[in-house]
Amino acid sequence: MDSRQMESLMKDSESGMLEKKEVLISNLNTDHEKQQLDSGTSLQLFLDRIPISSIPGINNSSVLELKTGDTVGDAIQMLYEKDVFGVPIADILDLDPDYDRRRFSDRYIGFIDFASMFLWCLEELENGVRRAKGVGGEEIRGNAFFAMLAQNPDISQTKVGELAKSFLWNPFFPVHLDETLFRVLLLLSKHPLQVVPVIDRANSNVTGFITQNAVIQLLLQSSGLEWFDSIANKPLSEFLFENEEHVVHVYGDQSIAEALHVLWRSRIGAIAVLNRETNRLVGSIRCSDIYLLIENETFLHDRKNLTIEEFIHVETGNKGSDPTIERDLGALFSAGILRLKNNFLPRMDSPAINKKTDTLMQVMKNMAETKSTFSFLVDDFHIAIGVLTLRDVIIQFAPPCIDSTIHGVGFFESALEQTGCHVKDGTLVCNQ
Repeated sequence: MDSRQMESLMKDSESGMLEKKEVLISNLNTDHEKQQLDSGTSLQLFLDRIPISSIPGINNSSVLELKTGDTVGDAIQMLYEKDVFGVPIADILDLDPDYDRRRFSDRYIGFIDFASMFLWCLEELENGVRRAKGVGGEEIRGNAFFAMLAQNPDISQTKVGELAKSFLWNPFFPVHLDETLFRVLLLLSKHPLQVVPVIDRANSNVTGFITQNAVIQLLLQSSGLEWFDSIANKPLSEFLFENEEHVVHVYGDQSIAEALHVLWRSRIGAIAVLNRETNRLVGSIRCSDIYLLIENETFLHDRKNLTIEEFIHVETGNKGSDPTIERDLGALFSAGILRLKNNFLPRMDSPAINKKTDTLMQVMKNMAETKSTFSFLVDDFHIAIGVLTLRDVIIQFAPPCIDSTIHGVGFFESALEQTGCHVKDGTLVCNQ
């Protein structure tokens, strides 16, 4: 897709969303005149009027999939060559002759991403003290990572299905094209999902994905509505976030190998890079940056000697792209196909940051504009004091979950109280 096509698509999508927002606000205002709606009802009315099928980019193209019988080596190579971050996993181990007559969506049993498989393989290689050697004993230089895997079939030939009970798999909780954004919000707030797969009810095929970024983009369309502004305009200091006082980090003078190990061990999407002398935040390493170790063989071969500081200053942006279009594409590239080599992300040495005096709205806009999945909280001295993820933000707009141990957050608790309702044993109970 060239710049003109992207710009045209962006304008059409943006125009459609703005028109939808005006109609929704008008409808909600009309409803409000008829009866005084609580903020929770207003939220559900708003989100229930945004069908998933209207999300820009949700029908970009066909979706790739992996089968449980595929090998990890082949899976990593396919995702890298096809420039895809993650794919659903289809179960092909069912030998029932009537298998083909089952609903296609029944085949999907999980979701797996490129970075998790890559880090798992690298960790296994490191633990086994294995190295890919040429005939003369020199380390193989061409396509280094795939060469190493080829020399270690016990790792590369592992079946994707054999990793089913490991953390490498993400659960598969789909939605249908004819459902609404409210259903997506429920899933993302209750489960630690990277993406929500979208299935076309007509043919049961996966047509695309809704990412957390896309949800943030669409929630921002609610700006101007009382239920949204009452939460989004609060400063971060009034919220309680899971990791607001904890930052997984490495120092810039450590090796790339050490950073990869910490990224693997921490099981999170990004780690902070600090200056050892000042403790100031100087960058980050994300799971989305892992593919660079395949593109630049030097980083992979010399990962135990090259420093993190050298790695994070690598130029990864698309020099031929239009920065204005990139900044304003909105949900278009936050849904549909999951790109591996994402040129819209900020550089590793310029991660998204916020301060606790910022509002939740400012964090959402910052993440949306940078297409980031996290933002580091820093103090006046640029020292990282916490980290916020997209899920941290989404949960603030989440209704009470069915799980009785979770009672809802943010304005939903007060909204329920105002309407005489509460959650008991996982059930919504109302007095009227």
